[in-house]
Amino acid sequence: MNFFQKEIKLKPYKRGFHLITESILEAIPEIKQINIGQLQVFIKHTSASLTINENADYTIRTDFESHFDKMVPENAPYYQHTYEGSDDMPAHIKASLLGASVQMPITNGNPNLGIWQGVYLCEHRDYGGSRSIVITAFGN
Repeated sequence: MNFFQKEIKLKPYKRGFHLITESILEAIPEIKQINIGQLQVFIKHTSASLTINENADYTIRTDFESHFDKMVPENAPYYQHTYEGSDDMPAHIKASLLGASVQMPITNGNPNLGIWQGVYLCEHRDYGGSRSIVITAFGN
């Protein structure tokens, strides 16, 4: 069994949902050496998250942002963690709802995603800055 792992810093993204599938694959060309395996992507932050969803229609990403902003609003009167800005506590909640990692099968050297699927960086802060992700591929 082969194991490959890379840590990369993504460029800063504005608040929203951003496709990063290509950035992931460019960072770990060793995936081509795996016929059957798993690819895991982990984000090392508590106010951004990862998910897999549609990669074709950009309006999906804006709808996600609109819905999450209504579901987890800023300036809720019961938030106690407020000293890092009004977007910080909602960002932590959104990150917990979506999660810090995604995993997908590797088949014949490629992620075995559906035709319309891609990996999203979900940036929940207005100015989150550069985000670090750990990419691990393993298999035979």
